[in-house]
Amino acid sequence: MNNTPGTLPATTAEAFRLDGARALVTGASRGIGRAVALAFADAGADLALSARSEEALRDTAAEVTRRGRKAVPVPGDFTKATAAAAVVDEAAAALGGLDVVVHNAGILPSGPDGAPRLAPLQHTRQEDWDSVVTVNLNASAALCRHAHPHLAASPRANVVLMSSVAGAVGTPMMEAYAATKAAQISLARSLAAGWAREGIRVNALCPGWTRTDMTSFASHTAPLSDWLMAHVPLGRWAEPEEAAWAALYLASPAAAFLTGQALLLDGGLSVPDGGLAGIPKPASPFAEV
Repeated sequence: MNNTPGTLPATTAEAFRLDGARALVTGASRGIGRAVALAFADAGADLALSARSEEALRDTAAEVTRRGRKAVPVPGDFTKATAAAAVVDEAAAALGGLDVVVHNAGILPSGPDGAPRLAPLQHTRQEDWDSVVTVNLNASAALCRHAHPHLAASPRANVVLMSSVAGAVGTPMMEAYAATKAAQISLARSLAAGWAREGIRVNALCPGWTRTDMTSFASHTAPLSDWLMAHVPLGRWAEPEEAAWAALYLASPAAAFLTGQALLLDGGLSVPDGGLAGIPKPASPFAEV
């Protein structure tokens, strides 16, 4: 599928296929990234899978292979400035080029035990801010920069930056994360406009509260989970597969005329006042922090 007139898929089913596409998915060892990799494999794509270690990617790679598609582990630590270029180069070499890049790797500030550190901006450290910006924003720009030559050579090129609803609404206690996710939306829009005449689409996907390891601190704590879900009109957590299906849409021929957009997959959270004006909500568990 390319971006010229008269090349629409013959059927609706074909519109959502990625047969033969060469896709790089970062943060692919677990959560949304793993779900994206498996959904893409089901749709016919071959995958380069990136996470911090090759060991962490073994399960995802094995599952992609079981689905009959190629899986190439490409470890990379995006806290290091050189990681993005190395990951892109290795992925493109292994797959013979790149058609799709899904940058899903992202972090929250965390403590020594790896648990997320949530605190108001005035109580955080500069190193917390810097680490989140490095992984969530700087790596996004570096991946796009280094992937551009490969994407420009593809007739089906597109990028999906895994942003967050946090980039579209106010998110106290997570200011660094929210700021980088808002920046990813802006980056997607700017690249979409700049690269459109080269046939490269760029979009941001913005999941709301989704059950992953990163959000287990909230989903496994009933008072906090209940408070968060009280602000979601659909009243539930999303599953990683739901984000993966949205990413598949953005990457597929079905979205061939869609670029520069931020798709909010948030159960209605971003509707003003959560779409629940007048309905009482529980008191914030952060009220006295």
